[in-house]
Amino acid sequence: MIQAMMRPEGSVDSTSTVLDLPHDQAPTRGPLKVHSFGMTDRGKARATNEDQFLIAEMAKVLHVRQTSLAHASQQLGHERGYLFLVADGMGGHAAGEKASALAIDSVEAFMLDRFKWFFHPWGKEGEELQAEFKSALAGADSRLIAEATANPACKGMGTTLTMAYSLDHELYVVHVGDSRCYLGRGGALERITRDHTLVQEMVSRGVLQPEEAAHHHLRHVISNAIGGHEAGVKVDVHKLHLEPGDLLLLCSDGLTEMVPDKDVHDLLRSEPDVRKACERLIAEANNRGGKDNVTVVLARYE
Repeated sequence: MIQAMMRPEGSVDSTSTVLDLPHDQAPTRGPLKVHSFGMTDRGKARATNEDQFLIAEMAKVLHVRQTSLAHASQQLGHERGYLFLVADGMGGHAAGEKASALAIDSVEAFMLDRFKWFFHPWGKEGEELQAEFKSALAGADSRLIAEATANPACKGMGTTLTMAYSLDHELYVVHVGDSRCYLGRGGALERITRDHTLVQEMVSRGVLQPEEAAHHHLRHVISNAIGGHEAGVKVDVHKLHLEPGDLLLLCSDGLTEMVPDKDVHDLLRSEPDVRKACERLIAEANNRGGKDNVTVVLARYE
């Protein structure tokens, strides 16, 4: 990856896309079951793997210290939150690998210690959740800048980060960089995220046609990342409603650079098992050249 930072120093910006339920009532249907799996591979051309991923389940825990009842010492609530992360690092001397690891570690710590995950994601509390997600990625940005300042060998290190969080039937996708998130539903595969690259900005301004973007020599230049040479990050947040049968895909550009969206879609439709689908997607990326590290996370909702 190549990085080109084009943002005011110290800025923290954000955009939001909302496909929301009515705010005056909660969904009445039961919770969705989630089957998930993730894999990462260094590919055929790179000596190291700068990609990282995380799949986590969040639950309320009651630690029983003393009781006269015949209770287990630890009890788990029935409600579950699900967290999925993919990060693709950049920077020399193993700094990219460190950047992606630090970013995921920072978000994980935020979710564990500060995030009010048990808030239901509709109404005013849903707006608060979006603000917390932005704070999580802003905190990761600050941590990477501080680490790079303390260690000159890591100067300029940065990472993409694409995160998905679901609770009940609600899904939030939080995004920086050019790793992607897709949602499969009803025989279609829709890309949720927009790449933060110079080429995508050129397409958005009408300077470049979409069909030219896939082969443009600047398509790897990142315009927005966590870390990098300047503090500040622009965070995109998307809110969607989940349906039974939905399939969530998070991936680094090591997949999308090698395997067109149509072929990704065809493979996912032919393979319902999330683990086998991950294995096949990574194998396909490597069979077509494997020019970059490739990471795939899949979650199927039932």
